[in-house]
Amino acid sequence: MSGQLLDTIALTELSGVGAKMAEKLDKIGLRTVQDLLFHLPLRYEDRTRIWPIAQVMPGQHLTIQGEVLSCNITFGKRRMMTVKISDHTGTATLRFFNFTAAMKNSFADGKQVKAYGEVKRGQYGLEIIHPDYRLFSEPTELSVEDTLTPVYPTTDGLRQLTLRNLTDQAMSLLDKAAVRELLPEGLYDRQMTLSQALHLMHRPTPDVSLDQLEEGKHPAQQRLILEELLAQNLSMLAVRNKSQQHAAWPLSPQDTLKQQLLASLPFSPTGAQQRVVADIERDLSQPHPMMRLVQGDVGSGKTLVAALAALRAIEHGFQVA
Repeated sequence: MSGQLLDTIALTELSGVGAKMAEKLDKIGLRTVQDLLFHLPLRYEDRTRIWPIAQVMPGQHLTIQGEVLSCNITFGKRRMMTVKISDHTGTATLRFFNFTAAMKNSFADGKQVKAYGEVKRGQYGLEIIHPDYRLFSEPTELSVEDTLTPVYPTTDGLRQLTLRNLTDQAMSLLDKAAVRELLPEGLYDRQMTLSQALHLMHRPTPDVSLDQLEEGKHPAQQRLILEELLAQNLSMLAVRNKSQQHAAWPLSPQDTLKQQLLASLPFSPTGAQQRVVADIERDLSQPHPMMRLVQGDVGSGKTLVAALAALRAIEHGFQVA
């Protein structure tokens, strides 16, 4: 696939994407590898370090690990399973409302568990409700992620793990194939390539500022924002160019009705209104369709602008709505 553009590679060419999976991906607009690469994370989870339980505060999203001390099922208003763990600095509880007998049996005393989730203050101390977890036999088997964990927009039946596995494959292809670069090299200082920006957005390393990412201020995000703005402007120019290939009746200046309306008003149009009306009238005098959007706050005078534009068409014998 060397040199092949990624927008020509269907997702069905990736491992694990059959007809049913392709249908789920299509629901969120993902059909090609390039679509997948531009399907950026909504947020990130920091699973790159394990926190001592004694340093954990309620409200944090983080990873803890410890030895299973007990696993109990309680019956009250709601059946639940609670797992108490310790890391020798403190204890915490993992709470599950949906569980199976196999899950309970897996939390044997003495097992090591790594758990990620939001820490809350419970009745008996710190707890995580329905954490993502993994069980190990020995503490030495525990490991952390090498990068921040992305959380993607998804749909029913499409798991985060699936999207992460597919983006791993897509980024591998990104190193071998090609993605269209719209920005010329050297446009601004310390400019990242599109490939570099996509790699960082999908798998940011632990030294990347999570605050910058959450605020949309990281250089990789800025690079993609510029790319999107340029693509939007180029597409609008293409649409405008295409529309100008169509013929339209040119409406030459005829201002009798316009002057009658203006004379009947108890006020004069503002400078902004006069400027916008002049732009519209200039467009209407051309032999191709107008392509213009009038935008303004409530009460800014858009209705008068629309009425004056309509009068030009009426004076030429056309209908307006």
